[in-house]
Amino acid sequence: MIQCPRCGIQVTELHPLDADLISKLQASGESNLPPQVCAGCLSDLRRTAASSSGGVLMQQERAREQHRLTLWKSRVLLIKKARQAMSQKLYAEAAISYEKYLKILDIVFEVKKGDRLRPEAFKESARTTELTVVASVYWDLMRIYDTHDRYHERMQTAAKQLAVFVQFTPIYPDIIKKAESFTRSAKNPNIVKSFLKMADKERPRCFIATSAFGPQAMEVHTLRMFRDDVLKESSLGRRFVYWYYKVSPSIACSLDKHSWLKPAVRATLRALIKCVS
Repeated sequence: MIQCPRCGIQVTELHPLDADLISKLQASGESNLPPQVCAGCLSDLRRTAASSSGGVLMQQERAREQHRLTLWKSRVLLIKKARQAMSQKLYAEAAISYEKYLKILDIVFEVKKGDRLRPEAFKESARTTELTVVASVYWDLMRIYDTHDRYHERMQTAAKQLAVFVQFTPIYPDIIKKAESFTRSAKNPNIVKSFLKMADKERPRCFIATSAFGPQAMEVHTLRMFRDDVLKESSLGRRFVYWYYKVSPSIACSLDKHSWLKPAVRATLRALIKCVS
């Protein structure tokens, strides 16, 4: 019989501790480990190592989450610095702060290498207001990149991202008007025009309201926001939106042909807006 050096029990044989197990145990605070132990102690030490390994993973995850939270909070200062630089026409400094801000969002939302940030990442209600900030950042970057020929590709990327994000924000009409004006002074007007086409294509249409009020009317924007923020959040609402897009184009065409009907439709839609606002 042999005495186990760890528990002192007499056993028929001892089992060696492998290097990996010893490393895990030492990381958890275990010291003075014997080279061999009984079967019972070996099983106990393996459970300790497994438990401690899980604890380490939890600590690492908590550390990563804390890092993401710290980065998320730091974004506010970056936006302030960028906008201050824009007001002083320090465009290079503004671009650096804006790019750092976007990099923070990539880290916080765990955007994979080669992928790009998408509006779908902002699912929590507390973060949806960030979409407007993101859109304004891409708008400023698109104009900054336009000042340098070597940033042509970056400008194209900013234009594509702006088209994706701006459709979900209340600044959509304002950005469209500014972009239309910007085409006359931009060094790369084709990219700006491309953005306008993409923004129009990306944004789902409220056909009847667009026909009644015009594409840039505030009423149209309000109804779109109601669709995106309320109707699309429930299965019944999504079903309504589906059928609306089935039948509304023909109704909108009729309105375009019979413009005398538009005042009544506008009055009805304004009453609806009051109910849902």
